[in-house]
Order: sequence, then C-alpha cells, then structure tokens
Amino acid sequence: MIASKYYYSGKFGIERETLRVDAHGRLAQTPHPFGNDEHITRDFCENQIELVTPVCHSVGEAVEELERLDKIAREVLEQNGENIWLYSNPPHFDSEDDIPIADFTGDHSSKRAYREVLQQKYGKKIMLFSGIHFNFSFADEFINELNTDNEDSRIFRDALYLRLYKQLMVHSYLLVMLTAASPYYDASLDKDGNSGIIMSEYSSMRNSKRGYWNKFLPILDHRSLKTFTGSIKKHIVTGSLYSASELYLPIRLKPKGVNTLENLAANGVDHIELRMFDINPSAPLGIDKKDLEFTHLLILYLLSLHDFDFTPELQEKAVRDHKNAALLQPDTNLSERGLEVIEDMEKYFSCNEKALEVISYEKDKLTSINQTRDILFTASAK
Repeated sequence: MIASKYYYSGKFGIERETLRVDAHGRLAQTPHPFGNDEHITRDFCENQIELVTPVCHSVGEAVEELERLDKIAREVLEQNGENIWLYSNPPHFDSEDDIPIADFTGDHSSKRAYREVLQQKYGKKIMLFSGIHFNFSFADEFINELNTDNEDSRIFRDALYLRLYKQLMVHSYLLVMLTAASPYYDASLDKDGNSGIIMSEYSSMRNSKRGYWNKFLPILDHRSLKTFTGSIKKHIVTGSLYSASELYLPIRLKPKGVNTLENLAANGVDHIELRMFDINPSAPLGIDKKDLEFTHLLILYLLSLHDFDFTPELQEKAVRDHKNAALLQPDTNLSERGLEVIEDMEKYFSCNEKALEVISYEKDKLTSINQTRDILFTASAK
C-alpha cells in the first residue's frame, strides 16, 4: 500500500436519480417543482428527481449531504401529495405519454433538444431507469506525490485517471454484482396496457442488455486523453453519437465545470464517475454507505495494479462481463473472479482494520447474493 497521509483523501459526490409518484404510486404528471436548483434537478423526464450533492471530502459527508437534499425534496413533494419512488425499475404507466421530457427552457433549451433526440433514438421507456452515480477524485497532494519523475502535472494527472478508468471498466462487473437490486418490474415496461409484477432474468435490468446502452459498442483509444477524446469525437462526427453525453458506458472521465468533450480535451480530467449503482430499496436513501466506502477502497486497490493495453477485444469483454453480472444467474467464473479480487483487497489493506471491516461486509454479501440468486433463479424457472 502507498504510504501517504493523503492516500484516503479526495473529493466525493453522489447523484441519485429517482421518479416522482402520486398518492397512487403512478408517475406524477405535475411540473418539476424545484425550478433551476442545481442540487435538486432532473435528467431525462419531467417526473424525475436527481439529487446532486456538493463536492464533499469523505463518503460519510457525501451521504449526509444526500440525506439533507432528500429531506428537502420529500418535504416539498409531500405538500403536493407526491413521493419518491425508491426503486431502479419504474412503476406501472399506461404509455410513453406518461413520460414528459424534462422541460428545460431558456439558456438550457439545448438540453431539451438533446433529450428529444434520445426519445427518437431509444424511446422514452428506457429513460425511466433510475440509479446512483458516484463521483471521485484524488487529492491534488496525493497525485503530486505520485509524480516522482516530475512529469507535466496535467499529462500525469490525465494518464493516472485513464489508467484507473481502464481498470474500473474491467472490474465494473463486481460492483454490479454487489449492488444489483431490481429483479422485479412492471409488465408495462414490456408493452403498453400490460400490468402485473414480473420476475425478470436480471438482478439489475438497467445494467443488463435491456438497459442503458448505445446501439453499438463504442471502441475507444485509451493511449492518452488526446486519443481518448479524439476517438469519442469520431463517433460524433460520423453521427453514431449525438454528443459525448450519449456515450453509455459505466465509467466516465469528467472535467471541472461544464461537462463537454471540448472542456475535457482542453482542461483535462477532474474526476471519475461510476454509473452502475442500483437504487437500494432497503436503504433509506437508496444507497448503502458501506457500498460506497468499498468502492473507494476498490479504486485505491485498482490504482496499485499494472497498466495494460485496453484493446478492442478487452473493451468488448468488459461490457460483456458487466451485462453478464446483471443476470440473476451470471457465469460462475464472474463470482469466482470477484471473490479473488476481494481476497486480494484483504491482503492489500491488511493493516487497515476499518477497511477490512468494509471488505468483509462485501465478501459476505457476495456469498449471500450468490445463494439468493440461486434461489430466485430456481423459483423463476418453475
């Protein structure tokens, strides 16, 4: 383990997407009630709420900020006879007419135009899937300590995050397995007019092949940030992607300030975003603090691994593993690989008692999840 007083430091943020529902558990048809609040906004549709915490200095602080925003949102919704739907899969709806596109206007009208493109390309139903995004950046002091050869700080930082990006893409399957929480869905998601709860073949529909993915697999060039952003730009120029925001992969590299490809290319990486977390209905805020603490430890562990060439074949395999992990009955080798990673993390953090407690919690969970999935899969097969 790297010896640095800044090792566990960093900046943390949480984005939680949920849907607004009325007293009958149906999608609320009222306008978004929070104006242009940057911390209580929406993403695709008007009947959605996205809570965006400010930048925090620990996982615990980020969860506290999420709790504060959640309380504010619930108080306003309660006055309107509405509530938050704390599941990743949507409730019953009659048709796509129940899913109004987020009504961004004025300076933000381009956001609505982009969402209209998504509607035409993917349909509205898929946009109802909700989840949690976890944002993280290393402390500047820690990055400076790692830069022992005194490389250009911008180039070193970008290379560091690209290296981490590749490792997280390869290991995203583990976080899916540990946080998948949406095996049931309403039949209206399949066809308008249908109703009834269905046990799916997925433990997480939004991470499965039915979830948020492009109509093709965007192959990217990870040799440098310049080649990385350039390869995304090529997909935009050819019309395969409308913009970088349409790049639906579980990990994103993001710049400081406005999130555009131009800003990322010009000013470099500010933080990394992990986008695969399901809403956990058993957690009051939809996320278990320990899951995010484990994610932080996983990031630190992956940073210790050797760099590698993220070939097109490995990119395809990473996405295939991610989707496979979202099955109720994934390949056994994924579970075995995940357990090997966790056991290696136990060795890596052997001197940190708190870290070992978090890792042990996830290790026990992985075993329990595999047993539960076996039961659910057996029940669904009958």
